[in-house]
Amino acid sequence: MTQIHDVWHRPLTDLRISVTDRCNFRCVFCMPPDRTYRFVPRKELLTYEEIERVVRILTRLGVRKIRLTGGEPLLRRDIERLISRLAGIPGITDLALTTNGVLLADRARALREAGLHRVTVSLHSLRDDVFGRMNGRGQPVDVVLRGIRAAIDAGLHPVKVNVVVIRGVNDDEIVSIARFFKAWGVIVRFIEYMDVGTVNDWSMDRVVPATEIVRQIHAEMPLEPIGRVMPNEVAERYRYRDDGLEIGVIASVTRPFCRTCTRLRLSAQGQLYTCLFASVGFDLRARLRSGSTDDEIAAWIRTIWTRRKDRYSEERMVHIAQNPRPKTRVEMFEVGG
Repeated sequence: MTQIHDVWHRPLTDLRISVTDRCNFRCVFCMPPDRTYRFVPRKELLTYEEIERVVRILTRLGVRKIRLTGGEPLLRRDIERLISRLAGIPGITDLALTTNGVLLADRARALREAGLHRVTVSLHSLRDDVFGRMNGRGQPVDVVLRGIRAAIDAGLHPVKVNVVVIRGVNDDEIVSIARFFKAWGVIVRFIEYMDVGTVNDWSMDRVVPATEIVRQIHAEMPLEPIGRVMPNEVAERYRYRDDGLEIGVIASVTRPFCRTCTRLRLSAQGQLYTCLFASVGFDLRARLRSGSTDDEIAAWIRTIWTRRKDRYSEERMVHIAQNPRPKTRVEMFEVGG
């Protein structure tokens, strides 16, 4: 293994793989309306064999952590087969999946048996009316909670819940969500609303700062900060003083962490992105299907990463001043956040 670093000396250690752009939700901060988007045809998706090949190549360059995303990854047929393939690759120390949880109750045990280590579930409200509006499908909260419980029972530990907080939408639920999952022993990550993609109608006045989130929770259930386990962790971590359960905030807007970002993203159609806010990807699928050798692909990825200098979140205000409504930027559902 040869560890590679970008212009700012950030190593490549994490790969996020979107296995599909399809989703059974239409969350307002992620997906475009049905009528405006044509999903990627199946033949244009990377096959499981191609994804496995990519991961094997990337382990040679330092990747150790894999997260499967979407769209909704559980919509991809037989994803357990892909998980089994990836779990068997030497050097992979963490294999996780992010899901909206709707299909999780019936799949959690099979996912664990296939080799999945852990799961993160996105759930942005505990009120059916709010959650139904946010997911764009009217799905009730209970179906997601059943999925979370099934993941716990299956041993997909630790189970985490991601909550995107939007001013005027669900910011009045911060404490109640924290209290609810504290009782379950589930780690919550509250996420500042980010300007990913072009469809989410983002503005700064809709962002609830991490400091405000922590202050609200601390006033009801006292917290104390704990350090990062790894320097490239994106969450600022805390624990409850009474039981030690962890909770976290991801402050990409108010306290960006670009300088420690070690993530490469692979879209379902085989585009590599070096930043969540990127406008341009690199066509890996073409190289996979044109006869390039593993060594040639590894050298190409090495060149991409060693030239990488992305730090959008640290420069956000400059970007917004120059281009307040970008027309081209990779969308959340294409690379999974």
